[in-house]
Amino acid sequence: MFSAPILAINAQRGYRLINSKYPPIALFDDVADESEFETLYALQALTNPRLKNDAGDMAFLATGEIPFGIPGCSYAVAPFTHINPQGSRFSDGSYGMLYLADDISTALAEVTYHQEHYWRLVDGLKYDRLVMRGLLFTFNADPAYDLFGLQLSDPVYDPVDYSVARSLGRSLKAGGAAALRYRSVRHPGAVCWGLFTPKGVISVQQSAHYEIIWDGNRIAKIDKVISTPYRPSYPRQGH
Repeated sequence: MFSAPILAINAQRGYRLINSKYPPIALFDDVADESEFETLYALQALTNPRLKNDAGDMAFLATGEIPFGIPGCSYAVAPFTHINPQGSRFSDGSYGMLYLADDISTALAEVTYHQEHYWRLVDGLKYDRLVMRGLLFTFNADPAYDLFGLQLSDPVYDPVDYSVARSLGRSLKAGGAAALRYRSVRHPGAVCWGLFTPKGVISVQQSAHYEIIWDGNRIAKIDKVISTPYRPSYPRQGH
């Protein structure tokens, strides 16, 4: 097992942004426990052809890890059933992770980097607009491995090559880690968390919406809806 300080995180707050077109998944939010979910899932599987699209692939997540009965349960579960096969920093795409930031500004920096990368690959795209929903999570995690002692020069924080971080992620997950704490590469000095399971999530609340404007070259502006604009600073490091 990787040698790093181990934390017991209690009632920690973290922020995440998701595309506002994705609504809550009623299947997770409407039941109180595992037995109710299994019954409802079996019934809906008979009549709802969109069930897998809505709920995601349940093969990736044991129902015993779902925090039924909490506010916003579906938002806690979605990253583990709707998995990006291309992976992420600490996942090779074979399992999901819930990534959270210490502050909404950190979450915005994270989204800015990834969304710019995506839009730059769209040939001829001169303008686009995206509205993101801000979510405030409260969670427990024990054990959580603390990578904050590693400097940004460590290979685990490489802005392009995720191989070292993914190897570490697989090792920690296999060893029963609930989460890890690490440095934000896109918002230096800030803290991020990666949760290997949603079961420690206590609640998820909607915080605000943010409108992201792409001008053909970069994200030029991010407006908090009916509030003061947030504009990313440049240059900015990659994650």
